[in-house]
Amino acid sequence: MSVERTGALALVGPGRAGTTITAALVEQGWRVVAVAGRSPDAPSTLAAGQRFDAPAVVVELAARDADLVIVATPDGAIDEAAGMLAQSVRPDALVIHLSGARGLDALSAVPARTAALHILQTFPSPEEGRARLAGSWCAVAGDPQVRVLAELLGLSTIEVGDADRVRYHAAACIASNHLVALLDQVQRVAPIPLEALLPLVRATVENVATLGPAAALTGPVARGDVETVTGHLAVLSGDDRDAYRAFARIAFRISGRADAELEALLR
Repeated sequence: MSVERTGALALVGPGRAGTTITAALVEQGWRVVAVAGRSPDAPSTLAAGQRFDAPAVVVELAARDADLVIVATPDGAIDEAAGMLAQSVRPDALVIHLSGARGLDALSAVPARTAALHILQTFPSPEEGRARLAGSWCAVAGDPQVRVLAELLGLSTIEVGDADRVRYHAAACIASNHLVALLDQVQRVAPIPLEALLPLVRATVENVATLGPAAALTGPVARGDVETVTGHLAVLSGDDRDAYRAFARIAFRISGRADAELEALLR
């Protein structure tokens, strides 16, 4: 049986991402037949089982009645989960993992169709995550039916093969996690509330989306204002100064300027 637009699904790893995607597929007509986690009596497993009106089972038995198995475990546990699922999965079932950094090789132990689906979005909770799915992008690989699932979730797809997965995931982490770290630095450095700077952040992101990074770049590095950059470095210290200098070097490269004095200051 091929995975079409509805069917029976099993969730392995009932965290925020797995629960969000499962809930979205249930809205599209999918039926959850099993939930598995660290153990059948783990609180997260029981909560997901209750949410989807499905039995909490051991991983080894999770796939036996499923057309689709979603593996939403941490990256380091995917291989082990795949080995356990091999005991019950049907050859015609589709098994997908949600990792950004791992490729299809993580599911090599599964004697069934396999695919990868990583969504470029944050899931602070299943409810908020569900609201953010439509219009988001995702990286897919493997069995072509994974694109059908992405379509059901309202996602735009881009193919990312095993050779590019780690580089792709690094970029995703820079776009999300490193932005959070950068805004934490802003909050520590600024003598004004962070909320006063957030409209500037949002406008900058919109400028990049519209114009691209090079055309969106403004500020003292783009202008070649050595005196202002020198003043910034003077009031910063430790990690904050190192981070400022590192990002200013990137801005200098983006600007395309040929300014030996500024380049030396940022070196």
